[in-house]
Amino acid sequence: MSTSAPQPAPEGRDPHALRPTPGTRVEFRHITKIFTNNKHAETRALDDVSLTVEPGEVIGIIGYSGAGKSTLVRMINGLDTPTSGELLLDGTDIVPLPEARLRSLRSHIGMIFQQFNLFQSRTAAGNIEYPLQLAKMPKPERKRRVKEMLDFVGLGDKGRSYPEQLSGGQKQRVGIARALATNPSLLLADEATSALDPETTREVLELLRKVNKELGITIVVITHEMEVVRSIADKVAVMENGKFVEYGSVYEVFSNPQTTVAQRFVATALRNTPDNVEAEDLLAHEGRLFTIDLTENSGFFPASARATENGATIDIVHGGVTTLQHQSFGKVTVRLNGNPQAMEDFYRSLSRTTTIKEIAR
Repeated sequence: MSTSAPQPAPEGRDPHALRPTPGTRVEFRHITKIFTNNKHAETRALDDVSLTVEPGEVIGIIGYSGAGKSTLVRMINGLDTPTSGELLLDGTDIVPLPEARLRSLRSHIGMIFQQFNLFQSRTAAGNIEYPLQLAKMPKPERKRRVKEMLDFVGLGDKGRSYPEQLSGGQKQRVGIARALATNPSLLLADEATSALDPETTREVLELLRKVNKELGITIVVITHEMEVVRSIADKVAVMENGKFVEYGSVYEVFSNPQTTVAQRFVATALRNTPDNVEAEDLLAHEGRLFTIDLTENSGFFPASARATENGATIDIVHGGVTTLQHQSFGKVTVRLNGNPQAMEDFYRSLSRTTTIKEIAR
């Protein structure tokens, strides 16, 4: 974890109060994890995984069930050890550390869970206070910190409420406040929104982005929902069969996914190409159908103007444009009718400047 000396608190301020952190640098170096059952059959949960998460980054690690995501989380917080390889937090390999050192390390790592994992017998304030009690923080400081955390997550009036009195989104906010209470430099969110409805998911993701922007905490988001990655992450790593099969900025992976699994995930979030049923409906009409990548240099609009001038008609029948990391991209599906040569010229012209695919009948 970050070993830089903490900055002195301003006069009159709680020295343990919530404050910005340098964020943790996480490095996986050739991590392999093999599980062996009682019949000596081996399962390779992680297979020679290497990846670096820079301090203050938000990275989304996405994959389907069984891809190795949960095993990866357990490695980061020292709850499981690799069969081989190194896992470095701020340059320190945690794999050979004894349990006493790992317990100390975990105090710098916040964890947010899918099912909230709140103590039902404790109020919201009591849940947030729990890790501070374990850290032996004096009671007056604990009370100040709990109030600060409740205000930070927008639950200043819910401190005395028990989990059963809170909505799912409020429970997750309590979970986030608890995870932040000890001023961690690394936050792990394991399927933190999969139990929430879409509107509540958006609110929780906005809160996590606030955590990152205001506090500088490195956040590792484990998810199977590409919309979560789109909303919060700087980088995305796609897992399949225990390996990272694709990695890059969110814009790079969304705008040009290279692997089949990444393409499937992106399609669920963008919905800018017709699915099989929609394509069948579109093909029931006359004309040629083309799906075209839209970028700043795609040349779609000039090509459309020329085709129209030359006797073709163009109808946009499907598509979508989105903006990620200050860059726009998208796809559009069009139907062309009319002059056969104008339609062919349209296709050949765009083939030189962008990706265009004809939907075959």
